[in-house]
Amino acid sequence: MQIVVQGLLTHYECQGSGKAILLLHGWADSLDTFKLLVAELSKSQKVISVDLPGFGQSQTPKSAWKLDNYSEFLKDFLDKLNILDIYCIIGHSNGGALAIRALVTEQITADKLVLIAASGVRNSDDLKRKALQAVTKTGKVMTFWLPVSSKQKLQKRLYGAIGSDMLIAPHMQETFRQIVRQDIQTDASSLAIPTLLIYGDQDKATPLKSIGQKLHTLIKYSRLEIIPNAAHFVHQTDSGQVNRLIAEFLK
Repeated sequence: MQIVVQGLLTHYECQGSGKAILLLHGWADSLDTFKLLVAELSKSQKVISVDLPGFGQSQTPKSAWKLDNYSEFLKDFLDKLNILDIYCIIGHSNGGALAIRALVTEQITADKLVLIAASGVRNSDDLKRKALQAVTKTGKVMTFWLPVSSKQKLQKRLYGAIGSDMLIAPHMQETFRQIVRQDIQTDASSLAIPTLLIYGDQDKATPLKSIGQKLHTLIKYSRLEIIPNAAHFVHQTDSGQVNRLIAEFLK
């Protein structure tokens, strides 16, 4: 389905009925990342997933965006759909950082929050360096934080073919730089809703020790679940376990 939000043609999906669940994907990803989760959740809930501007099938903003811009977009998106009450927001990677920022700035509200391999802890110089290297190096590019589809596109780009959304979409590279400079630790400490954090213990993109455990400490009423031998896309590789944890949490 498509809708125009803030002048941008926006692709989204809405499945099932019941309490509203909003799904937010990570950087260079799309709503397709949640297919396995949507299949399960939509049996008893109303599940809304959206390609955030600049990714998937949604149009790219004409200027560089920060998390606040995306937060305002989410408010307008939900208003357009006439969805007033969100029961739970589920965010993966950058979608988790966005969820935290949108909640704290009161652009959207929710009763519960699920953070899957969420990012947003930016005070580490090493993390910033790695993130910026991913879009500035012309040789060996680190891609462990990208979905498979974007990895393949990025690899083609290096051989002179086509770039990923991150590199060929106007302004997305600057948007990336803006976002990786935004630290949401203060925001996280202001959250006061039940929060489930799910991290793989082999995640190199959003490491358990430097990000997962830190967010768990900062967020009141949070619970941290660690999936053994899982990496950044734990909701895909270990979907059964992740789905069970979320189903129990939503009850």
